[in-house]
Amino acid sequence: MSQLVIVPRLIRRTCWPDPSLVRTRLSRTFFSSSSRNAEATDEELGRTRNIGIIAHIDAGKTTTTERMLYYSGMTRRIGDVDDGSTVTDFLPAERARGITIQSAAVTFHWPPLPAANGHSPALRSEKSPDQPVPTTPVLRSLSPHTINLIDTPGHADFTFEVVRSLRILDGAVCILDSVAGVEAQTEKVWQQASNYRIPRIAYVNKLDRDGASFGNTVKEIGSRLHGWPAVCQIPWWEGGKGKFIGVGDIVKLQGMRWKDGGDGKAVKSFSLKELTDAKEDYLANEIRKARVALVELLSEHDAHMVNQFLECNEDHLAIPSQEITDSLRRCVLDGSANVIPVFAGASFKNIGVQPLLDAVVDLLPNPTERPDAEVSLGAARSGLNDLLTGKVPLVPAAMDPKQKRRKDVSTMNTHSTSPISKLEGCALAFKVVNDPRRGVLVYVRVYSGIIDRNASLFNTNLQIAERAPRLLKMYASDAQEIPSIPAGQIGVIPGLKHTRTGDTLISYPGLNPKNGPPAPLNTLQLRPIDVPPPVFFASIEPHSLGEEKQMQDSLALLLREDPSLHITVDEDSGQTLLSGMGELHLEIARDRLVDDLKAKASMGRIEIGYRECILSSSTPQTHVFNREIAGKKGIASCTASVEPLPSNEGPDGEPPDLQDGNVVKISFLRDDESGQAIETSKPSLPSHLSHSMVLISLTNGALAALARGPQHAFPLHNTHVILTIDTKSQIFGADTTISALTSAARLATQAALKSAAQIGGTALMEPVMNVIISVDEASLGAVVHDIESARGGHVSGFNDDSAESPATTQSSYTTTSSTEDRPVIDPRRIYAPPDPFANTSIPATDHYALTTGDGRQRSITARVPLKEMVGYLKHLRSLTAGRGTFVMSVDKFERMGGMREKVVLSEMRGL
Repeated sequence: MSQLVIVPRLIRRTCWPDPSLVRTRLSRTFFSSSSRNAEATDEELGRTRNIGIIAHIDAGKTTTTERMLYYSGMTRRIGDVDDGSTVTDFLPAERARGITIQSAAVTFHWPPLPAANGHSPALRSEKSPDQPVPTTPVLRSLSPHTINLIDTPGHADFTFEVVRSLRILDGAVCILDSVAGVEAQTEKVWQQASNYRIPRIAYVNKLDRDGASFGNTVKEIGSRLHGWPAVCQIPWWEGGKGKFIGVGDIVKLQGMRWKDGGDGKAVKSFSLKELTDAKEDYLANEIRKARVALVELLSEHDAHMVNQFLECNEDHLAIPSQEITDSLRRCVLDGSANVIPVFAGASFKNIGVQPLLDAVVDLLPNPTERPDAEVSLGAARSGLNDLLTGKVPLVPAAMDPKQKRRKDVSTMNTHSTSPISKLEGCALAFKVVNDPRRGVLVYVRVYSGIIDRNASLFNTNLQIAERAPRLLKMYASDAQEIPSIPAGQIGVIPGLKHTRTGDTLISYPGLNPKNGPPAPLNTLQLRPIDVPPPVFFASIEPHSLGEEKQMQDSLALLLREDPSLHITVDEDSGQTLLSGMGELHLEIARDRLVDDLKAKASMGRIEIGYRECILSSSTPQTHVFNREIAGKKGIASCTASVEPLPSNEGPDGEPPDLQDGNVVKISFLRDDESGQAIETSKPSLPSHLSHSMVLISLTNGALAALARGPQHAFPLHNTHVILTIDTKSQIFGADTTISALTSAARLATQAALKSAAQIGGTALMEPVMNVIISVDEASLGAVVHDIESARGGHVSGFNDDSAESPATTQSSYTTTSSTEDRPVIDPRRIYAPPDPFANTSIPATDHYALTTGDGRQRSITARVPLKEMVGYLKHLRSLTAGRGTFVMSVDKFERMGGMREKVVLSEMRGL
């Protein structure tokens, strides 16, 4: 049994790269200064990892993060989610519910920084008798690295927290529950990571639980996440059928066993020979099989591995572990996720976390290895580094074309890059938080240069300048002041009054607070963060009119923190509508509004704005208005009649000129030579009444009458109002005023509506939504049946989500690569070790054929009443095992059926 060794290698104790080195790097880019400091800066950035933990809810993200902090020396005890003692779940709502609600950032080192005695507490076993000593450079995980980690929520309602975190990360660890396999939110966050081409590794957690199936989970990674699982670790079951005690390392050809019941720091490593001697032959044999499968998979995606395989005489076990690691790293860094390294563990039992941290350092990229950040400069788009180095010409906004033609190319290039050469820093604000102790905190990722304390920052989105009085480095809810934030790092700027999520901040010397940097640099913007459309709605009302202003101010602050919340005002009901990503999302927003921001408001269901329509024409109704208005006599008369308006055309067969869904036609009559009343377009009106004023007053009167229906008091819709006025008998000279005409038209229209209601009655109309629902192929039938039979909707078509559809155009945060672009993975070709506790009643091939299919997504286009879409998200998730999403927009009002109208009226009357 081999003894673990202490790694003596030291590096300078620091968390951020030295700011002077970053400035040197920036100056080197343009002025070729000394390379030694620049190389030191590259070395510091090379030892930085910006990673996120992504997964479905309850997969063990926060539990794994707690172990990472403990083993790195950041904490002295292991927090528990159930006890509410974790570092990253520090909000009261998070600790009460036991879930992550908002993403939390922490910084630590792995391996831990050297202790005072000069030795690192991180323990490693690097040699195995069954393989040659590697001749390539030592592993990256042998020297301490700075890891900026963001623990993201797993609930589908908080998907925007994941989106804005992924936007600024360089790598991600996807955690999977070995009992549940690849779940719905796992697929969603994986797609979101694919949108940004983020390198990822997978960690199969909870292998200590009953029903755990590492093999099934590995195969589901291939079939549902559309990538080839590269199994780097396999579970170590005691005696082949016992409890989970450790992992088999396929890369280093060794077994790693954790002390039962310990804190996870005591780890013993076993070579293949030692495993055989310890009567763990099954594990040694399975490690050899897994190494063969791993080398074969890497050979299909990495040409260098083919050369290594041939150099080792086609012996899979003879390939050095460093070569395997380097090949995995090359496959991971392209961001395509065609090859997915898979690791095993049980974080709650403190098993497998340290090797996972080694994989983060060894396989995931540093900031310099990521693609160039995309920026827009006016209408032009390019990479940020290309812009900084002058590869993309920067043409000043205001330049005389004649002078431009006279200048030669070299002069233009020198002139065009000079404003960029003075750029001190460029950062993206990806999160805004209102901290009760520190005020508003703006989380930023610096992409170029450096952001110094007290620097003047220009917001290119809002075109305003703000000063950064302090800079912080966050450890979840704790903070440490720092002098600067260099490129590649994540930090916090407190005190910014205007900056929002997705804004670009630049630091420029001699910045004019009013005008900003010179054009077109003042339009430089990093790629923004896409905000998903809302899918759940509720009303929010103040307790009294006096509390309305405070509620509005609190809502504005809440929306600045979370742009996935939306506020609208219903013109019909006057309700303030709060919309978001789900019921829990709005519940948390309400708690923040009431408990934290102290707004006195309550939340309820939204009121549907129904409409009323007449079913038959009325008889002409004439009304004479004769009353004093503001002490002045007013007399006017008007004749009105109403009739149903077809929904698709006006009364003359032309498209209608709708006003609130109705048409108002005004006719003037005059007597001809024979004394007959005829219609005229040029009526004879008193001098104090203009034609346009009379038209407007009559129209306003009719619309006022249409605002309240004759039977149910809902606004009228699809109604054609015909107003006629005889200039001889219904205009009374100077006594006819604009106010009198408006009142006469209103009263005459009301009488006509009552007449129509008495003759043919009225009917209710309801708003109908255009809905696009995205579901997997297996759930298609259930969703269609629910829409058409239970919700009174009408399905108009189906689309394959692989093609561009409205669902993808409205929700740009979804993956840019279609299902057809991803490799089709046959689970039978995926290597996975046998599961000792797997259900053998269903053959593996049949199980995957029944449960996963080809993973294709389908879009359902339908028209559904708005009433049926209130709270639909929860029902859709239950129908699709959490995999369904939808977007919707208002189409038009449609008449209800008789039974549906009775049900709605009964609900409104409380019956």
